[in-house]
Amino acid sequence: MTQLQTGDRAPEFTVDTAEGPLSLRDLLDQSDKGVIVYFYPKAMTPGCTTEACDFRDANLSDAGYSVIGISPDPVEALERFTQAESMTFPLGSDPDHEVMEAYGAWGEKKNYGRVVVGVIRSTFVIDKDGTIVDALYNVKATGHVARVTKNIIG
Repeated sequence: MTQLQTGDRAPEFTVDTAEGPLSLRDLLDQSDKGVIVYFYPKAMTPGCTTEACDFRDANLSDAGYSVIGISPDPVEALERFTQAESMTFPLGSDPDHEVMEAYGAWGEKKNYGRVVVGVIRSTFVIDKDGTIVDALYNVKATGHVARVTKNIIG
């Protein structure tokens, strides 16, 4: 698995959302400063809910950033999650892990002391021209949104 680094071009993607297909290009066009893409394992689980709500509450759109969360969940589950938690940004479905693999967010990880293959919780800050400004792998569900916000807003 290849991990992306600061300065790399962000891989282009299109994912299905409750509102229809959405691409990285669409998100960049809708933002003033860039896009935050984060990958999480499963909607409506405690850690993923905390992380999504932290992104929602950070109001990153006010700072000029579009946000998208991507998981392997089907669109129907993401729609329920969006409604249940009043999400203010889209959630994308990547059931075949193609986008996750392109970003290095799918692969071996430790889960309760065992090595498993799955989503590596990761966050990417991408500037307006599509360059990765920050690539964070193996982040904790709790607390990393504040660090991302501090890094981009100050």
